[in-house]
Formats: sequence, C-alpha cells, structure tokens
Amino acid sequence: MPNLSKIHFHVADTDDAAEAFQTLKSMYGQTEPGDAEIIVALGGDGTLLEALHKFYMLDMPFYGMNRGSIGFLLNPYMAQDLPARLSGAHSVLLHPLRMKALTAEGQDVEALAFNEVSLLRQTHRAAKIRVSVDEIERLPEVICDGILVSTPAGSTAYNLSAHGPIIPLSANALALTPISAFRPRRWRGALLPYTATVRFETLEAEKRPVSATADFTEVRNITRVDIHELRKTGVTIMFDPGHNLEERILKEQFLS
Repeated sequence: MPNLSKIHFHVADTDDAAEAFQTLKSMYGQTEPGDAEIIVALGGDGTLLEALHKFYMLDMPFYGMNRGSIGFLLNPYMAQDLPARLSGAHSVLLHPLRMKALTAEGQDVEALAFNEVSLLRQTHRAAKIRVSVDEIERLPEVICDGILVSTPAGSTAYNLSAHGPIIPLSANALALTPISAFRPRRWRGALLPYTATVRFETLEAEKRPVSATADFTEVRNITRVDIHELRKTGVTIMFDPGHNLEERILKEQFLS
C-alpha cells in the first residue's frame, strides 16, 4: 500500500471524536474528500457506515478509529504515525446489498446496505411475510416481528442479536434470519449463496404494516422488497495487522 498522506476525516458528533479530530487535523491536515487518498472515520461502527454510504462512489479505501461505544469494524485510536499505519494496514473488500422496496402507495425506493436489510412490524400486530429465493417460494408465511438479510460483515451486528449465524467473509454467503418468529416455530433462518435474490412480500399489509430498512434508509408501509448483493460495487476497509476482520469474525464464533 503506497503512502497515504492525503486524509479526509469523517467525524462523529461526539466530544471524544471532535477532540480526536482536532488533534489529527493539527498533525495531518484535513483534505477535501474529492482530493483525498483515504477516508478515516472517527467514532463507532455507525460512523464508519455513514462514511461508506457518503463516499463509496469516490473509489478509495476507508479506515476507522474507535472513538465511540462500538468498534467491531474499527482500529484502536492512536494519533501518532497515522500515515505509516495506513500504509501497513491490511485490506478487506466488502460488497453491499441492494434493496428495492415497493410501498403500498406504489412508490419504488432503492438503497444500499453494507450491514443488513431488515423488515420490522410497525404496530402491535405481528408481521406476516412471504419469503421467496430466486423466484421460488420457500415459506408461504412467516409470522414474526421482522426478518432480515445480512452480509458477512453485518452478520455480527443486528443479525447476531436476532440469533442469526456469524458468517466468515470468505464464505460467499448471506444470512436470512427471522426476528422473533412465532410461526414456523422451529424455523431459525437460512444461509444463502451470495448470488441469491430474496423477495419478501407482506401479507395483510393494511392490517399489519411493515417497514424496511437498508442500514440508514427506512421505508414505511412496504408491500414487497427485493434484495441481492452487488458484486460490481465494493468498498475497501483497512485494518491494522492483528485486527484483521476475517480473524475477528472467526473469533466471535467462539466467545461464550
């Protein structure tokens, strides 16, 4: 990795992140995004996700430093020798999911998700959702609080909280995970190939309204959602040696 000295810092709206930014800016400056060689996010995992969504079209690497509460995708914060750390970092290529949602009003909404696309009930009534994979109906009805499709990078986030599987980055798979499923009672989800296209259709949509969220983009009152991975789009995230994301995901599977 060449020397990366033109840095744009993407900063969380917290005191710790702001203080770190002032220190780093005085040492390395603040380059405009279009002229930078790398984006450095200061905050938590959510801050890095914000940076990915805001700048992924610039086709440059991302590096996160933890100045927030959760930092699974981040490196430890240290101000010294940052260009050297960036030059020695290891890279991971992540591919996002594309969500295409259709609302009850007939509106089509598209969004990307680097973690997951999740559907959630909007009222006290449980959602009823039909699940199809590659145009084949797999479950005619899931009664649940919601359901999600997760990337490997996102498998340790909401997916894990919903008791979904942790997926190694090299597995080329997606997690399909129900959220508090009532029926089928014993269904715990499925692992799908990264080439799969998942369709969710809401049943009794007026009585049981459902929202769909792709990372930060929420769409209310959806009737149908199609999800697939975009292999032609990818982002490079950098990690210090010893903080490799593949190894951290593997370790997560053995924590008690």
